[in-house]
Amino acid sequence: MGLLTDPRAGNMKIIKFILQWQKLICFLMYIAGVTWISVLALPVFNDNTYFSENALLPGLVTKQSNLDASAKQFHQELLHEMKRYPDRMPYSWILAKMNQLHLDVYTHNFTLNYPFKKQQFLGQNVYGIVRAPRAASTEAIIVSVPYRPISSAHLTTAPSIALLLAFAKFCRKQKYWAKDIVFLVTEHEQLGMQAWLDAYHGVVSGQEDVLIPGDLSGRAGSIQAAINLELHAMKISYIDVKVEGLNGQLPNLDLFNLAQNMIKKEEIRRSFQQKFDIYHRDKFKRWWYYFNTLSSMILTQATGVPTGNHGLFHRYGIEAITLEGFERTHERGNEANFNQLGRVVESIIRSLNNLLERFHQSFFFYLLPSTDRYISIGLYMPSLVLIVGSLFIKAFSMWLKLQDLPANSEKDKSSKAKSTNNQEKPAEDFQVGNLASELLWCHLFGIAVMSSPKLITSLGLQLFNLKTEDSIYYGFATMTLVMLMWFFFTKRSSRYENTSLICVVVLVELATTLMCIGMHNFSLALLISIIFVPIILFINPRKKESKSNFRKLLYFFWTLLHPFVIVSLIVMGYTFVHFSEDPIIEILKKGIDASKKSFVFSIIDSMIYGNWLYNVAASVLFPIWLILSNVIASKTD
Repeated sequence: MGLLTDPRAGNMKIIKFILQWQKLICFLMYIAGVTWISVLALPVFNDNTYFSENALLPGLVTKQSNLDASAKQFHQELLHEMKRYPDRMPYSWILAKMNQLHLDVYTHNFTLNYPFKKQQFLGQNVYGIVRAPRAASTEAIIVSVPYRPISSAHLTTAPSIALLLAFAKFCRKQKYWAKDIVFLVTEHEQLGMQAWLDAYHGVVSGQEDVLIPGDLSGRAGSIQAAINLELHAMKISYIDVKVEGLNGQLPNLDLFNLAQNMIKKEEIRRSFQQKFDIYHRDKFKRWWYYFNTLSSMILTQATGVPTGNHGLFHRYGIEAITLEGFERTHERGNEANFNQLGRVVESIIRSLNNLLERFHQSFFFYLLPSTDRYISIGLYMPSLVLIVGSLFIKAFSMWLKLQDLPANSEKDKSSKAKSTNNQEKPAEDFQVGNLASELLWCHLFGIAVMSSPKLITSLGLQLFNLKTEDSIYYGFATMTLVMLMWFFFTKRSSRYENTSLICVVVLVELATTLMCIGMHNFSLALLISIIFVPIILFINPRKKESKSNFRKLLYFFWTLLHPFVIVSLIVMGYTFVHFSEDPIIEILKKGIDASKKSFVFSIIDSMIYGNWLYNVAASVLFPIWLILSNVIASKTD
């Protein structure tokens, strides 16, 4: 039974080595993990992209479209209609044009109940379907565009709608389609797309009674893939391919490769994360370019926010990307017209039309350092394992110390039989009830904070007449300040064994959570581990005679890692980088305003789309921060 209950049973040399060098091992593992992900940007450690799905037949399509003239006509007419309706979609014009093209045309109505006020927003999507003449409408491909009125703060998508209509006109005349093609124009950005997808699949992805998707009067087959267009000018300088979806999901790598291949074939400049491929002879400059692109993808994916309407398709098992085209901002460089853009879209759709089954080959988990290179999950996952593994090593070492390990001497070996009977700690040394209570209440408090925005907003409106973003921001700030003062001014004492056991449980919980998150959103788990792990490795039960200066410094850095504080600091730093020329007071005002909006957007995204970044921060990171704060502040006997 000793082998089952005693972690020291077996090779004592390994146990003694871990106990002696635990701190060094943990920090070396952390450094190795960070170095690993950095080194992956070198071309030696990543690979060229390639096609795994031969059924796509890329490059074998004879392109026939010539959309420039019809797209220009549609664009001129649409601009005239947009001036007549500056704040909403010109439904009647789009419906009329789709009917003239002899599509099966439908409208879709949806409703958003704003979660923090009794306020409703109505929206309407318009879509037309080209039925497949060579199949029984069992499969479909989506071509979508988000409509943006003149009053929108975002870049216009009117050229995209013009290209969509021109391409629909071309598709209507062809007889080789084996899949239905749905041409969809959505309102209110991602709200319209989410409502349409929920209605198409008969589900509700977010909270009940927030986004009411309504019903669809017309359907196509099972959706295989989707292309979202966001072209901002009639002549564009380059196309940026977006892949990041909700909660960090990515499309099949073959679809990304297909788009990049077709863009290159039409001699249009291409980019990823708005960074162009630059082939430096200098190895350091080459690594630096790849590392910048890789870092941009990691930061974007970690937020869990889709970079376009394509990102909402992934949860339904639908592969989707966004093609965003930008006009030329400098004198140099070529421009692509709608003939070239039309052939890019035609090539992609016709290649997708060749598919005999869903995307299942190639990679669904990858990182991209450039437009034509990738890093597979087998290469980047060890970096997270090394960093998270340091938490497991620390927890294991603390557990071994709780077992009252004998001294490393020959006398101990001779008395091994005698010590075996007394090696386990008596059960009364651990106050299990108190430990479970502390863990339970901290996590319940985290869940309460996660569920508090509606209550905070209501109180802020009733008592102080505050806006939603002000109520949430100041409410979270007040809770944070109260907690910090509580830990700073309250003196607590506990038993060393109890505090150590709490550390073990929390370390294992955090490490396990990070590995679980890493299987869905590697970038989020990586950033959390890089930020939190080095400080956590310094946290140990505090003895009464220990120096307080180090504890104060540790508590200062740990305070900076409070979820509310760290988000505010990140947003403030982002504001400073982008508005560094402004006066410091203006930067602070903009930073605080951006922080307020970031909290509101994160909460609303969790309610409407099911983005779990806010939920993870409130229900996991926040309770762990609370428990470890208590460990730092407590003095042990």
